[in-house]
Amino acid sequence: MESATGRWVAGKNFFDREPELQILGRRVRGGNHVLLSGQRRMGKTSLARELGRRLPEEEWVFLFTDVEDAARPEDVIADIAAEIHGHRSLAKRCFRGLGRLLGETVSRFEELGVNDFRLKLRADLRPENWRRLGERLFAECAGFDRRVLLVVDELPIFLRRFLDGEGRREGVERFLSWLRATALRADGGSPVLLVSGSIGLGPLVQRLRIPDRINYLDPFRLGPWTREDSIACFHKLAEANDLSCEEGVAGEVYDRLGIGIPHHVQSFFARLSEYAIRRKRRTISRSDVEPVYRNGLLGPAGQNDLSHYQSRLKEGLDDHDYTLAMEILAEAATVEVFTAHARRELARRYRDLTPGVPDRIQAVVAVLEHDGYLHRSDDGFRFESLLLRDWFSIQFREHHDPLNSRSDAR
Repeated sequence: MESATGRWVAGKNFFDREPELQILGRRVRGGNHVLLSGQRRMGKTSLARELGRRLPEEEWVFLFTDVEDAARPEDVIADIAAEIHGHRSLAKRCFRGLGRLLGETVSRFEELGVNDFRLKLRADLRPENWRRLGERLFAECAGFDRRVLLVVDELPIFLRRFLDGEGRREGVERFLSWLRATALRADGGSPVLLVSGSIGLGPLVQRLRIPDRINYLDPFRLGPWTREDSIACFHKLAEANDLSCEEGVAGEVYDRLGIGIPHHVQSFFARLSEYAIRRKRRTISRSDVEPVYRNGLLGPAGQNDLSHYQSRLKEGLDDHDYTLAMEILAEAATVEVFTAHARRELARRYRDLTPGVPDRIQAVVAVLEHDGYLHRSDDGFRFESLLLRDWFSIQFREHHDPLNSRSDAR
């Protein structure tokens, strides 16, 4: 088992998601379109790709499309078509007869590499023809002699970008309505659509008041590893890397993290193994855990990984909501809880700066809870991940005036 800290995993590196894989596979094989959600770094992409790796053994075609960089529906359709390009028998069926619609690009797909194909196809797509091509692709997949699973990853990021760009609310609603109708129109349980992303689709459509546009997607939420599973993964990584651990190391790693987010367990192991090797040791000791946590995970080496959480929020929220999110996270990190009193004080503080601030705060809290930053407790909202709490605390502890220190009377 390899130590993987910045990429999805599959095959021998895919660890302890067999129950989730079995449930997800059953839904897909049953022809159910799925919305795969979960906290960041929880392994959603790895789960989808591992299912896709196994499905061809059952005569399925697996298509995986990442639309994170898409800005318009035309980009999404071009990405899907480019993924189909790599499956020649399916591509021949999907692209035949489309020369009249899109010039000669699709008719000549066998002569073009996938990147050139996508660029040329994208140049031919217009607001007036992308729907027809998308519908044709879905219909031809439905008529193919093998069933098709189409994963559209990072769809919420595309929708957020489209919302802030030319699409506005109406454009997002039209695209989701089209996707819903097209997916449901396909006969024979194919293609099966699996939608995922590192920001929540549910909170976005709720905020836009169009939740019915995704009600055909069967929700499947991927949770964290248990303490036992996290410890087992840590020991398996140590064994695979010819390292030994003092008794209690893996448990202390989990307790320091506070939650079994697979990527964080992997990252902690990687930093600990490097720490031991630099000291010419093949054993990880319990005394290594705290300095590696403070200087490795929370230090400069961990900044790129953890800043991803902040950048994803910036991509998923407008400027007003992002500011409110940072206030809420700063409070929960430095005071350790975001209380009802703090919520009222935050609304008072921003009432003259942000329109509709109470509703915005409610929507932002819903996003932070859905996306795994905070979880509900008896006295408010707290970080479930101690690593995230400590990282946000480092960012804000010198610059945040605690909301709970303010008076409601002011």
